Amino acid sequence: MTSTAPSLTTPRAARTRARIVDAALDLFERQGYDATTTTQVAAAAGVTQMTFFRHFATKDAVVVSDPYDPLIAEAVGAQPRDLPPLTRVRRGMLAALGDVAPADDTTALRRIAVVAANPRLRAAVVLATTATERAIADRLVADGVPRLDATVAAAACLGACTAALLARTDATAPLADTVTRALEVLDA
Repeated sequence: MTSTAPSLTTPRAARTRARIVDAALDLFERQGYDATTTTQVAAAAGVTQMTFFRHFATKDAVVVSDPYDPLIAEAVGAQPRDLPPLTRVRRGMLAALGDVAPADDTTALRRIAVVAANPRLRAAVVLATTATERAIADRLVADGVPRLDATVAAAACLGACTAALLARTDATAPLADTVTRALEVLDA
């Protein structure tokens, strides 16, 4: 996950970031991820390359950055502490899904399609998922769950979701449906 400086958390910065993401996804879909440069993305978004790099450290980050880490960790932490770690993570992730706006869902689905079409991006997904895994595990550990148990529960749920999202056969299915199904498999 890319970090954002305090100056990048304003509504104006959020609009700029969204404009960059939309321009990048348009270009990635039209001409391919590898054929698209950050210069092209910046120009299409109407920003300078410096502004692009203020918002995203790399071109990969446009596709794999995840703004939901704190939301997911908070939702996991809100689950009853007497539940097993895997159940807390599953339920927390499902609860966090309810906070994803339809526009965010559309953007996430577009990002997933770009990653699925470019196997090289899967490594970037693994790195981004590691940050989410750490945020969830840290939250569980803060509640007294042993680090190993917390890490395995977080990794299992995130792995299931990532595998399901990248293996999607229905590109029109809502993100929540795919994630919910993946987490149901872990509950079986």
